[in-house]
Amino acid sequence: MRTSNSVVRKTIPATEIKRRGLSAIDKALKRGPVHVLKDNEPTYVIMAEEQYRELSERYRKSYVSRIRQSLKDLKQGRVRHVTAQTLIDELRLES
Repeated sequence: MRTSNSVVRKTIPATEIKRRGLSAIDKALKRGPVHVLKDNEPTYVIMAEEQYRELSERYRKSYVSRIRQSLKDLKQGRVRHVTAQTLIDELRLES
């Protein structure tokens, strides 16, 4: 297992999956997503279908909530029309 940003992640080298097949990750998947290492770097994440559905649903709800809030802001006049360059300047995105 590797540690990154104080979070312990379950990892498995891609070569281990190649050698043993999906059985290499079955047990680990029961405890959550598994990060696959390629060239000793996390490259892929494998998760159970149920976890994926839950993540997708939370993303969808968050997206809908943000759209609703944006529409509410628009109706209440909390919107201003500016150019992209104005936003870039205000956010100091270019040095």
